[in-house]
Amino acid sequence: MANVKTAYRTHTCGELRMEQVGQTVTLAGFLENFREVGASLGFAVLRDFYGTTQVVAETEEMVKTIKALNKESTIAVTGVVRERDSKNPKLPTGDIEVVPQTIEVLGRCRHNELPFQVNRSREADETQRLKYRYLDLRNPAVKNNIILRCQVVAALRQAMTAQGFMEITTPILTASSPEGARDYLVPSRKHPGKFYALPQAPQQFKQLLMASGFDKYFQIAPCFRDEDARGDRSPGEFYQLDMEMAFAGQEDVFAVLEQVLPPIFAQYGTYNVASEAPFQRISYLEAMDKYGSDKPDLRIDLTLTDATELLSGCGFGPFEGNTVKAIVVSGFEGTRKQIDGICNEVEVQSGNKAYWFRLDDKGELVGGIAKFVQPIKDRVISALGLEPGCFVGLTAGKLLTAQKTAGVLRNKLGAFCPNHQDRERYEFCWIVDFPMYEIGEESGELEFCHNPFSMPNGGLEILKKAAAGEVDPLSITAFQYDLVCNGVELSSGAVRNHDPEIMIEAFQLVRLGEDDVKAKFPAMYNAFTYGAPPHAGIAPGVDRMVMLLAGEESIREIIPFPMNKNAQDLMMGAPSVVTQAQLDELNIARTKTEDEE
Repeated sequence: MANVKTAYRTHTCGELRMEQVGQTVTLAGFLENFREVGASLGFAVLRDFYGTTQVVAETEEMVKTIKALNKESTIAVTGVVRERDSKNPKLPTGDIEVVPQTIEVLGRCRHNELPFQVNRSREADETQRLKYRYLDLRNPAVKNNIILRCQVVAALRQAMTAQGFMEITTPILTASSPEGARDYLVPSRKHPGKFYALPQAPQQFKQLLMASGFDKYFQIAPCFRDEDARGDRSPGEFYQLDMEMAFAGQEDVFAVLEQVLPPIFAQYGTYNVASEAPFQRISYLEAMDKYGSDKPDLRIDLTLTDATELLSGCGFGPFEGNTVKAIVVSGFEGTRKQIDGICNEVEVQSGNKAYWFRLDDKGELVGGIAKFVQPIKDRVISALGLEPGCFVGLTAGKLLTAQKTAGVLRNKLGAFCPNHQDRERYEFCWIVDFPMYEIGEESGELEFCHNPFSMPNGGLEILKKAAAGEVDPLSITAFQYDLVCNGVELSSGAVRNHDPEIMIEAFQLVRLGEDDVKAKFPAMYNAFTYGAPPHAGIAPGVDRMVMLLAGEESIREIIPFPMNKNAQDLMMGAPSVVTQAQLDELNIARTKTEDEE
């Protein structure tokens, strides 16, 4: 432990042991609790960043002094360390206690009632926790997640530096760029009517660093996106381990993270087992076909089977004319109520129904849609490899719908069946060969599927064939890849398109010409015309990594001061109303809100 002696303390509340018995010490911290036993005896618990220490008041005057203080007041206690009669083996300081000689009030808590019990703050309403986050963070269980985050970030920096990467910071105020999500815009006072944007990612800057001759770049980069919250995504602001390498390809990027991440996950994770290099490589199409997801949880041993030919003619309406996916679960012991619960959860999460039947211990088909399967029982048992006790989950719809619904069902079944999921480990994989293009759900036209700056498999030649109608653009894959761990997408990356000619050809397929590329990405396009090296990169999300390491379900648990689901900072009151004078200075006119009309 670093030297913690300050003007207010000689030791911390987690430091004292039997070796200090008989010494006069000064501790400083928060008054966590006080239990009065009699007029001249009471037991207080003093808590600081490092731990807790029991303080025993043995005079009437000292009992009155402590009793007059509200919980969470900060005090300095000077007294003598002695051995406890009744030791507490659960506490590092459980062998000793401090008998106070003097108590100095450093910061009085002026509230008789706290919004929640600090040590049980995680049980409180989230709105209260976020509004009083400074109290929530006093809870050791909450504080430890932030400590873990600090340790992981330090370890990432050390590991990346050891790999020869230089940490370079990139601008926070930049130009708006069409990168997929909504920008946060910042008005310019000096340039009326114009706006800066907070970067969704340092994408263009890190590629420009490669064009500038830097070989290996990284930073713990803040990114800003005006998007809705999810369990694994914080609204507004997040951080990523951003990296880029010059004269490098896909396997070079993989090699770096396969060396950097497993030791950190094994050291700091809830589980001490992590995949070793090389991580499994799975193509996007294989992942969707086999796992129903482009972020499969490989701890689950269940896979999808195509049952379209087998079951589409069985007479069950939802199967007719659709793709049918089956998941066979051996040794399934769920009740009908539990099965219905799983199917309901699948429908809520995916928007589509799941179906099922079982082969009972006597070899009979029962439950769900068993009556439709009964006429082809022998063929089904043979084709799906069923044994007594097997459960078969089923989904149907257009190919992607059937796959994605089955992917949700697979995760639910894996979570329900401990014999089909090895939970105590971190299982990494790379998802590769993503489609370069897709049909936009809103536009109905060809759009980039992921990063528009990715290098297509086949380069300029495949793009020209697509433009000539010789190749379906939807069949073009890109050197794009995702890093997935335990079903969580940690990051996306790509080999970049560093050739202006290939870049223009790629954008023309989505109806953007050379002038559009120059206008939207002027710095990067111009830099590449001066000769840029091949380069590749990736950016694992720090918040998601720490969430996995801490074993948390919500990303807000590992962020020091998170926003709520509506992108509001309840503690600071952001976003907030500003004065008319501020708006006038920025040449901004504000429209009335619905509440004001």
